[in-house]
Amino acid sequence: MPLDLSVIMPVYNEEDTLEEIVQRVRKVGLASEIVIVDDGSRDRTREILSKLEDLPEVRIILHEKNQGKGAAVVTGMRAARGDLMIVQDADLEYDPNDYHLLVPLFDSGDVDVVYGSRFATKNSQAFLTQYVANRFLTIMTNLLYGAKLTDMETCYKVFKREVVEGMTIHARRFDFEPEFTAKILKQKVRVKEVPISFDPRGYSDGKKINAWDGVVALWTLIKYRFVN
Repeated sequence: MPLDLSVIMPVYNEEDTLEEIVQRVRKVGLASEIVIVDDGSRDRTREILSKLEDLPEVRIILHEKNQGKGAAVVTGMRAARGDLMIVQDADLEYDPNDYHLLVPLFDSGDVDVVYGSRFATKNSQAFLTQYVANRFLTIMTNLLYGAKLTDMETCYKVFKREVVEGMTIHARRFDFEPEFTAKILKQKVRVKEVPISFDPRGYSDGKKINAWDGVVALWTLIKYRFVN
């Protein structure tokens, strides 16, 4: 029996790409629902959402105030109905066609979480600063938790519902990635990685993560090694 897939899409000021990413996800044809959580957008995002809300797969949840990506993802996780969940950024960096590489791995029954790695193979598209920061944080993850990941910070994390049932995520911003990773690794769940495509955008294109988020990510990894 195939597993239902919920796509969790945190959104903040994505008027330029929102319609496109929703159509790309729908075209792939694997999602039973697309849970869009608007995190207090101030541009035309909500106007665009009003046009998308009648699409059969789309469910929309609104944060009245901006709380951060992590908070939006947690809201989406709590609302999602599928057996599987995947996080999908709205900025077109990640290609939903890669769902076809990620989701079928669950058919074997021997995996609980799948990470789509941007760096499992050489990716000439990655910005050097992004690559170095991500490699450092991934190395720290592997050292602290005895893992063998190549891309801890990837957006494309696919996981079974039971993995997050009962899990408390405190992250509000981009510390979601290290906290989620720390907690699943401490659970000793079965994790696989597969290479995915990646089309990075820079700060001039609206990228929101910054150097301080990297410091917070490192502290998050260290903290959750010792506390829950």
